[in-house]
Amino acid sequence: MGAWALLLPLLVATARAQVCAVSNNIFEVQENTIQSGPLAHVDVPTGQQVTLGSSSTPFAFRIQGTELFLNVTPDYEENTLLEAHLECKSGNTVVTQLRVIVFVLDVNDNPPKFPFELRVEDVPEDSKVNTTVIPETELEAQDPDKDDVLFYTLQEVTPGAGSFFSLLGTNLPALRLDRPLDFYKWQSMSLLLLVRDTQEENAQPSHTATATLVLDVRPADLRPPWFLPCAYSDLYVCINAEYQGAVPTGHRLPAPLVLHPGPIYAVDGDRGINQRVLYSIVTGQDDGTFAIGADSGNLTMTRSVPSPKTFTLLVKGEQSDGARYSVTWVTIEARSATGSVPQFLQSRYYGTVARNSAVGVEVRNAASPSLPLRVWAQDPDFPDLNSAITYRITNNTNFRMDGEIVRTAAQLTQEGVSYAEVEAMNTVTAGTARSVLEIQVLEPQGPAPTASPSGGSTPTPEPGTSQPLAPDPSRTPQPSGPTESQAEDRRFSVVDMAALGGVLGALLLLALIALVILGHKQFGRRLKCCSGKALDHQALTFDNQAFSDPHEANWAPAPRASPGPTRAGPPEPPEPAPQEASGSAAEGPAPLRVPLPVNHLPPRGFPDWSQLAAQVPLPV
Repeated sequence: MGAWALLLPLLVATARAQVCAVSNNIFEVQENTIQSGPLAHVDVPTGQQVTLGSSSTPFAFRIQGTELFLNVTPDYEENTLLEAHLECKSGNTVVTQLRVIVFVLDVNDNPPKFPFELRVEDVPEDSKVNTTVIPETELEAQDPDKDDVLFYTLQEVTPGAGSFFSLLGTNLPALRLDRPLDFYKWQSMSLLLLVRDTQEENAQPSHTATATLVLDVRPADLRPPWFLPCAYSDLYVCINAEYQGAVPTGHRLPAPLVLHPGPIYAVDGDRGINQRVLYSIVTGQDDGTFAIGADSGNLTMTRSVPSPKTFTLLVKGEQSDGARYSVTWVTIEARSATGSVPQFLQSRYYGTVARNSAVGVEVRNAASPSLPLRVWAQDPDFPDLNSAITYRITNNTNFRMDGEIVRTAAQLTQEGVSYAEVEAMNTVTAGTARSVLEIQVLEPQGPAPTASPSGGSTPTPEPGTSQPLAPDPSRTPQPSGPTESQAEDRRFSVVDMAALGGVLGALLLLALIALVILGHKQFGRRLKCCSGKALDHQALTFDNQAFSDPHEANWAPAPRASPGPTRAGPPEPPEPAPQEASGSAAEGPAPLRVPLPVNHLPPRGFPDWSQLAAQVPLPV
C-alpha cells in the first residue's frame, strides 16, 4: 500500500506529460474589453499539436503556438458566452480535447430607445379623469443592456399641459389624464417623454432618450343645438333666442317671413363637431297655417289668416344624427291691414365694407361698425315688424338684400363710394318705398368711417376706446411734493455748499479789513489825542487811631454797670481824623482812613488790622 502511495503522484505526472492541459478553463471578461495578452497557456506534450475545434465560437479565438488568444472584442448584447474547444493531436489522431469558457459581463454601454420619435394621440374631450390615455406597452423604451432599470419623466412643451397629464409611475410610463379636458381652451398639447437608464442624473455612465407626445383633443357631443342669437351664452350653455313676427290678415305671404331678431337659425353647440341641424314645428299650429324648411329654417305661410290672431309655435332644432336637440318659441301675430304704403325711416343709409371682401359679406353700419347695416321700412299698420315687406336693390349688381341686411354680391377690388337704390315693397298691397344706400369701400387695415350729413366720412374710433380730452387747468391736481424751485435748491452737494461758504467767509474778512483801514484814516487823529496815559491814584489806606499803637491797647475789662435802668448821656462827638498832607494837589485827594470802634479789637494771634487796611486802597 505504501508503494502505491508513492507511485500515484508519479503516475499522474507521467499521464499529464502525455496529454494537453490548461491551468484555468473558465474566464470572465467585461464587454468592450480588448485582451492584448494571451487568455490561457496550453501545456502541449512533445510530439503533439493543439488546434481549435470546429465547435468553438466562430472567430472568437485564435491559437499562436501554445497560447490561446481572444480574437474579438466581446459584446454582451451579441454573445454572453464564448467557448473554445481545444484538440491536441499526435499526427492526425486526437489525443486530448479541452474546453475553455469565457463569460461576457454586461456593462451600461447602450442608450435606451423609444419605438417612436413623435407620437400623435387623439383624446376625446369627455374622457374621464384618471383614465389611461396611452398604455405602458406603447410608450416604454427598450434598452439593449439587459440588466438596466429605466426611469421615466414627463416634461411639458405646451405651457400648462403638465397639469392635464402625468405618468403612472417613475418606472411605469403609462399616460394618465388628471383633469377634465376642454376642446375650446385646449385643442392640442405637446409633452416631452424622457427616459434614463440610471436613477441619478449625474451618474456615470448614464444614457437618456426623448420622444414627443402630441395630444389632440377631439370634441365630444356635449351640447345641444343653439338658436341664435343667444340671449346669453358661454362655452357651455346658450339661452336660446325667441323669434317674433307679424303678418296681415286675409293674405298669404309667398316669401319666408321676416322675424325679429332674425331668421330662425340654429347651430350645433359643439362647434368642433358642427352637426347639421334639422328644423320642425312641434306644437302651436293645429290648422297648418305655417311650414318650416327642414334644412333652412325658413318659416312660410301655407294659407291666409282670416282674422286677427296670435300663433305661438314651438320649433325644434335637432342634430342630423338624432343625438341631441333643443326647442324655442316663435310668436306670429296676424293683424288687420288697411293697405298703407311702407315708409323708410331714413332717406339715405350709410355703410362700409372692406376692399376685396368675399361675396356674401355683410355691409357694416358706418355709424356703428360693429353692427351690420340694417335697412328697414315701416308699415303704419305694423309699427314693429311686417313680414309682408320685402327688399331688393334695383340699380347696383355689387350688392344684394338678405332680408333687411345688405350683403356684397361681387368682390369689390377698388376703393371708393358706391350708391345703390333699395326698394321696399309690401307684397300684399303692392305699395313701394325707396331709399338710397351710400357704401364706402375701404382698405381692410384702415379705420371704419363714420358717415356725415354731407355724404363724406370720418374715421370712427374702435369700440371700447375713447378720444383724448384737452387738459383742464382748473382740474389739474396740485403737486403735493416739493416744487420745482425746491428741487433746484437740492441739486447742490455738501462739498459745493462748503466751498461756497469758504468763499463768502473770505469776502467777509476782506470787507472787515477794508472797513478798519477806512476807519483808521478817518478817525485816527482823534483816537491818538484821546489815548493819553491815565492818572495814577494815590493808594488808599485805612488808618484807625485806636490801632495806631499796639502797645497802647487796653485789654482791661470794662467796669460792670450797676443794676437797674440807667439813662445814657449824649454821646461825645468823635474826633475828626487828621489828614496827611499830600505831596501835590494834582495827585488827587488824600486817602480816606476809616475809623473802627474801640470795642472791635482783633483777638489774640491776629495781625494788626490797621496795617492790613493801610495796604488796601479804596477807589475814589
